[in-house]
Amino acid sequence: MEFGEFLAELRKEKGLLQKEVANYLKVTMATISNYEKGVHSPDLNTLIKLADFFDVSTDYLLQRTDYKASISTLNKPLAADYKISDLLNITLELDQHNMEALLDYYELLALRNAANRTK
Repeated sequence: MEFGEFLAELRKEKGLLQKEVANYLKVTMATISNYEKGVHSPDLNTLIKLADFFDVSTDYLLQRTDYKASISTLNKPLAADYKISDLLNITLELDQHNMEALLDYYELLALRNAANRTK
């Protein structure tokens, strides 16, 4: 899917009008329309503002990933010394044996969490 089509779909999914996006970016509705039609592409700063507006990552906007999490989500503290991004980075550094152990533990935690919700 082209960037413009994807942007229009995301905007509609959020129930927003082109005017609302334009107001946030301080551009005209025609500019948003041109982005959505593929006539023009946003510059880097505008792309970052769009990601912030829709609370997604720029990689998600560029369709490089299906992971929607914004930078604010990745920087969210999990505990005193860890953010979500730290957990992801640590996970990516695990060897195969420890990755399998982590996935087993994840499944156990998911089951325990589901059981707690039904109580």
